[in-house]
Amino acid sequence: MPYAAITYRVKPGFEDEIAAIFAGFQRVDTPDYAAPDGESAGRLLGTGVFVKDDVLVRVIHYEGDFAAVGRHMAAQRGVHVLEEKLAPYLAEQRETVSDEGFASYFRNALMRSVSQLTVDTHPTQAPTQA
Repeated sequence: MPYAAITYRVKPGFEDEIAAIFAGFQRVDTPDYAAPDGESAGRLLGTGVFVKDDVLVRVIHYEGDFAAVGRHMAAQRGVHVLEEKLAPYLAEQRETVSDEGFASYFRNALMRSVSQLTVDTHPTQAPTQA
């Protein structure tokens, strides 16, 4: 199951304030998300948020269509509340008030995946011969 990472450039020196904002994050109403036609598009399996100096990274573990994750997150009230609280600490302001603006930022802030290794992709050892 894939992972994605979203970056935020933040003002350095505010790690504790940013951590407090994410500590109070209202989770999504459901981990399941849909395609525009209403059919199932996947599921959010987990997230992690990391901050150091001027970089904040949100790691998303999901299954299904990643584009649908952005649309799903954009429709969540908790995401918009978090964005409002985070705005003073951002190095660059962005338009995330509308669902379209948020989805656009979500796409553009996506980091390039270089490697994703899981137990499922671990090479099995050759059977021993007796």
